[in-house]
Order: sequence, then structure tokens, then C-alpha cells
Amino acid sequence: MSNSTRDQQLQKIALDHLFIATLETRSSDSLDFPDVSVWAIKTALQAAFEAGRNAAASPSQTQAKK
Repeated sequence: MSNSTRDQQLQKIALDHLFIATLETRSSDSLDFPDVSVWAIKTALQAAFEAGRNAAASPSQTQAKK
């Protein structure tokens, strides 16, 4: 998986689960330190775990490692 693909997946997880519009630093405490519920963090971590598991099981990833 390329860094670009990984970053896109992380951005989607942040938006879908944490309601964070961007993962870029914006040099503002109110923008860079959002209030996030523990249940949202849990679902985001679960989504990231599943994305990693899916990437590891992907045939294209397996072939690239050979």
C-alpha cells in the first residue's frame, strides 16, 4: 500500500468516525485538538484495524511481497 493510499484511508476514517475534516496541522488549538468521544475513538481504531487486516489479505499486497 502506498503512503498516499494509506493517508487517504486514514483521512476517511477520521472524517467518518471522528468528524475531523482534515488531519493536516492547522496551527490552531481549537482546530488541532478536537473533542472526541471515547466511543468514536474506539470505532475509528476498529476501522483502522480492519483496513490493515484487509490490506494484508489483499492479493496485490501478497504478490508485491514475493
